[in-house]
Amino acid sequence: MSVNMNKNSYLYLSIFLVVLLSGIFLMKNIGKEGTSNTNQMEAMVLSVSNTELTVQDQNHIIYTFAIPNSDVEVGERIVIEYTGLLDKDAKIQDVSIIHYETTEVAQDVEDNNIPDNWMDDGIFKNYYTLARNKLQSLSLDEKIGQLFLVRYPDTNTKAINDLQKYHLAGYVFYEKDFKDKNKDQVVNMISDLQDIAKIPILTAVDEEGGSVVRVSSNPNLAKSKFLSPSQLYKDGGFDLIRQDTLEKSSLLASLGLNVNLAPVVDVSTSEDDYMYNRALQENTELTSKYSETVIKASKENTVSYTLKHFPGYGNNADTHTGTSVDSRSYDDIRKNDLPPFQAGIDAGAEAVLVSHNIVNEIDPDNPASLSSNVHNLLRNDLGFTGIIMTDDLDMGATSKIENKITKAILAGNDLLMVTNYEAGIQEVKDAIEDGTLSENTIDRIAFRILAWKYSKGLMIEKQK
Repeated sequence: MSVNMNKNSYLYLSIFLVVLLSGIFLMKNIGKEGTSNTNQMEAMVLSVSNTELTVQDQNHIIYTFAIPNSDVEVGERIVIEYTGLLDKDAKIQDVSIIHYETTEVAQDVEDNNIPDNWMDDGIFKNYYTLARNKLQSLSLDEKIGQLFLVRYPDTNTKAINDLQKYHLAGYVFYEKDFKDKNKDQVVNMISDLQDIAKIPILTAVDEEGGSVVRVSSNPNLAKSKFLSPSQLYKDGGFDLIRQDTLEKSSLLASLGLNVNLAPVVDVSTSEDDYMYNRALQENTELTSKYSETVIKASKENTVSYTLKHFPGYGNNADTHTGTSVDSRSYDDIRKNDLPPFQAGIDAGAEAVLVSHNIVNEIDPDNPASLSSNVHNLLRNDLGFTGIIMTDDLDMGATSKIENKITKAILAGNDLLMVTNYEAGIQEVKDAIEDGTLSENTIDRIAFRILAWKYSKGLMIEKQK
């Protein structure tokens, strides 16, 4: 009797163990990459190769799948069914593709004729209808031009001619462009450009304070140069920084300038850092407060401010002259460098400028400005819905990279800052011609630029 009981006990115990282990195995597989669940995503095709397919979803996140010899075309809308979990940081998604097919882009969302995949809860959402209506009236050349924020040329005559020819998004002005001019001359220089532009332009400048002062370096335009962030903080804390921002914005606006490529919100506390003299020179917490203070103060004027240099410059070398590699851990960057950007974004920042540093822990193969991983971090983790712009792509760190303009677009940038803009515009046209880029991609970016311009009051004033 006891023998039979022992045999039955062993049998029941064996069955129990098999069921238990099977359950554990099943749970592991469900938890690992979601392999037991079928997921679906809709996205726009950014690029296609013999081995890969790259798409951008409604939240502007970019993913690359190992789909060889795909029969879809750049610019098409696609639905992908897969098992597993997407990873915005992965170079290639580690998921199993079940099925994919193209689909029609839904139009007439809420009767405003905006494609559904363009709609989001973005910072410029109240201007989407105006932007879409304007976009539909533009030629392809005019839409391409809206992607380029370029260095102001040597003369206003050339600036006017190129504005008419290339329909540029705007100009960046440097110290030489204001040298020896009085206020009326600067106002006329800029107003002449706005008067000739079919689409009102962004007029940008780096007026950081301290060592980088384009406008206030001219005593005809300002009583004295604006002080550096670190000096302002030492002299009067955040109250003085707020007052300085208001005064700076007032001066720029009075001259016709509408974008300041500042503040520098890189965390730098070592005198050996390249960015030290341009930074607050304080820790992450105080730099975050600085970022918030400047952006909130900027909202009291029409001048838009730009957080830079994402994802944080750290102790890296000067990218104006060559390549710079950031070897810090991702945890270090996340804890120390990202919070000032998050603080500025939460305060309503409209634009973020991305550096050319190669950040090994995010993307060891590309400068940040050309990395979809970096842009996904900004869009997804920090929730930024505004304008992402590159640092000047003709700087030493990126000047020799082949097809850098196309790569910048595919990485997720909205505005491309360049000096040699004629070549850059031609590269975009060639990429559309050979199918590397689609007109739909250009449309979506130009749409966001136009929405920003409407939000700034530029487009509305032009229509009056």
